[in-house]
Amino acid sequence: MDRVVEVVGSQVRPLLVVAIGGNALVGADGRLDVLTQRANARRAAAHLARLADANDLVVTHGNGPQVGVLAMQAAADPKVVAPPLDVLDAESVGLVGYLLVESLSRHVEPSRVVCVLTRVEVDGDDPAFGRPTKPVGPWFAPGHARQLASTHGWDFVEGPLGARRIVASPEPRRIVELGAIAMLARAGNLVVAGGGGGIPVVTRDGVLVGTEAVVDKDLTAALLAVALGADQLIVLTDVDAVYEDYGLPAARALGEVTPDVLRAMMFPAGSMGPKVDAVCRFVEQTGRQAAIGSLAEAEAVLVGGAGTRIVASH
Repeated sequence: MDRVVEVVGSQVRPLLVVAIGGNALVGADGRLDVLTQRANARRAAAHLARLADANDLVVTHGNGPQVGVLAMQAAADPKVVAPPLDVLDAESVGLVGYLLVESLSRHVEPSRVVCVLTRVEVDGDDPAFGRPTKPVGPWFAPGHARQLASTHGWDFVEGPLGARRIVASPEPRRIVELGAIAMLARAGNLVVAGGGGGIPVVTRDGVLVGTEAVVDKDLTAALLAVALGADQLIVLTDVDAVYEDYGLPAARALGEVTPDVLRAMMFPAGSMGPKVDAVCRFVEQTGRQAAIGSLAEAEAVLVGGAGTRIVASH
């Protein structure tokens, strides 16, 4: 696909793909009630909308906390057959996407803000289906987690706050609604797409069908940014930069860095690892720049005044 831009008079507006985490809408104490998520969506939208002043913008978002809670709610009534993960993905994407569209419409003409329910094709033989790694939902006491695992057949991993459910997270291969997203972005709309990493689907007998997984939103954001010909991929999170030796006394924030330097470092698989992988993929495949930084400093991250900027190796 040709590089997607919007031409306004003689001015070409850059296209940005910006990824924010599902945790961006969660309360500091882990709360996921709608009032908390709506308030956090409004704060996030204020930062995102400023990026849209001079750029076309496609926003992706995570859904790990939300889809995990929806799964808990669905499993609470033994008389009801709980929906599969792809359906819960769609529910969570609708929830978060609506809150973001509602909030962004406070800053951008509402008719120009649109959410695309996005399917992402994965390989049904991806080994990730046999090795769940994606954390979803809240933390549980280890005893409670063992009970849930026994009752529902769920997988858990233990961490500093207890135990958390993990699900399969296969590699995103193709964005099904790419053409629609491109047309909407080209027309100057602020597009929320690829939410939750996309709703995972596989091809069976020539038909796309949903599958039990949660795709990593950062890897989908990279795939989307490459396919759209984006000028920059920005991953906004709750830390101000990528750190070498994060959590240790010798921790050092990285300013400008190349993918080969980042790939030589080790980052946690459940948090910074996919973000680093995503920005490296984008830079390696396009030669353009990417950045990781704090949502609260989004404008500075865009221009290189904050966060970690990833540039092509020379």
